[in-house]
Amino acid sequence: MAVDSASEQPEAVRAGSVAGAAPGTGVDPPRRTRVVLAEVAQRRDRADRTRAELAEQTRVGEALVRGLVRAQLALALRLAVVVAVGLGALPLLFAVAPAVGTATLFRVNLPWLLLGFASFPFLFAVGWTYIHLAERNEQDFTAVVHRPER
Repeated sequence: MAVDSASEQPEAVRAGSVAGAAPGTGVDPPRRTRVVLAEVAQRRDRADRTRAELAEQTRVGEALVRGLVRAQLALALRLAVVVAVGLGALPLLFAVAPAVGTATLFRVNLPWLLLGFASFPFLFAVGWTYIHLAERNEQDFTAVVHRPER
């Protein structure tokens, strides 16, 4: 079965191609693409088998989902450590360097500025990073599920 790719070309080019333009006009005849249905069906069967293993909760499907859950949990724990160290280090800093704890900026104590205002952009950045990396984990999982078996 052949599929004509001329329908993807702009109408002016398609009209010139269909009309049988002369060889010197610079308009190429439409290209034809050969589609072999057996190859498409074979790839679809393999991907359907993996999706069926997920839906039926077979050992392979459970292993795939368990891997995704572990990746998401590892990501969450790593970023929780970043938050704990980032925000937990501030009281330690104030205890070790009392001058920092008593410093003022714009007539407001520095600890209030750091904990009340600077912590929110930090938490926002960590949250954005988590969402970005979690979506990447899910895309990798989807790619594994939809990847044709070899």
